[in-house]
Amino acid sequence: MADDTTHLTTDPPVRVRFRTVLASIAGLWACYFVLASIRAAIGLELQEELLWRRGLVTLAGIGITLVLWLALRMFDRRRLAVQVTAALILAMPASVLIAEVNQLVFAGVQEKVEEAMAAKRGFTLRRDKDGNVIIEAPAHIGQDVDGPLGPDSVASGRVVLPSKMTDDSQWMQVLELALGRYFLLFAWGALYFALLAVERARIAERREARFRSAAKAAELRSLRYQVNPHFLFNALNSLSSLVMTGKSERAEEMIQELSNFYRHSLADEATVDVELGEEFDLQRHYLAVEQVRFPSRLKVAVDLPGALEQVRVPGMILQPLVENSVKYAVAPVNRPVTISLAARVEYGRLVLTVSDDGPGVPAGGKPGFGIGLANVRDRIEARYGSGAVIESGPVPGGYRTELRLPLGEDG
Repeated sequence: MADDTTHLTTDPPVRVRFRTVLASIAGLWACYFVLASIRAAIGLELQEELLWRRGLVTLAGIGITLVLWLALRMFDRRRLAVQVTAALILAMPASVLIAEVNQLVFAGVQEKVEEAMAAKRGFTLRRDKDGNVIIEAPAHIGQDVDGPLGPDSVASGRVVLPSKMTDDSQWMQVLELALGRYFLLFAWGALYFALLAVERARIAERREARFRSAAKAAELRSLRYQVNPHFLFNALNSLSSLVMTGKSERAEEMIQELSNFYRHSLADEATVDVELGEEFDLQRHYLAVEQVRFPSRLKVAVDLPGALEQVRVPGMILQPLVENSVKYAVAPVNRPVTISLAARVEYGRLVLTVSDDGPGVPAGGKPGFGIGLANVRDRIEARYGSGAVIESGPVPGGYRTELRLPLGEDG
């Protein structure tokens, strides 16, 4: 138990596994790459040139988001409000950085795309030595226009955008890109903290399960240990009676059988199941001890099919039932009484029976759950929950207790 307690109180801090983080980041930017590619395919030229550059931006986005994750990890143990605030603030510089990378990567091809799109629409787009953008387009002059070129002539229209205006436009593009990436990164930050909350809940469930398991083991151990003192008291009382009446040979025989019984009963840990064959052998040792007390009155019958010998059951689960039969069926009468132990499978469940052909209910007593039966009931309830049933009561010609347990389950 000391090892279990140490394990329960030294849990590591809650972390989202790196592969989960990486998968979420890769998935986020893969969606960006696909959606941006679909949008660019509608109306934009130079698709191959744009595709590999978009791939570079995607890889840069993955790297920057990983850096964002490292920063957000510092808030793993904080309250939700602090985590949300951290995601809101830290997503800002990350989004601006991604927007700058986007502009840098696409700077070499942006003018080409603009020129190709302008040419497709009949415009000419170029820059002069001062960085001004010059847009030229043909102007058709109609029949009602008189001039030196004459009717139906074609002239050129020109628009000049100063370099300062284009620089301002580029900054606006960066801000627009940063704004779009900001909400993308903030959404991922919220997803990360949601994954952290799920992981924290999962660890809490595992911790609760370990505590329940430890409590269940303690309960089973306590119930199992209740059996031993009760039996030992009765055995020593009988041994004392044999010694006081001068029956030393029978007393020696009882000591030997008592030694065999405890060697088997203490061999296994209190919460570990044993094979049904071992459990039946243990009861044979106990009844052999009692047969020293009642050599002419106690008879034993055992019915254990070979196919069930290796089925596992709680250790000493039959002990209180057999002891009750000795106490209430054999001790009070002067005639031979047979105690029967049997096992069978019925409707997919293991049925264990302890019965006797004694007087049934003790004089002045009432059938029900005494200390021994209550112990067995509590043990199977702790072990199997609602999957096990115990039935006990008088039957024609004696008394019988049946345990119906799940067959081949670990509980």
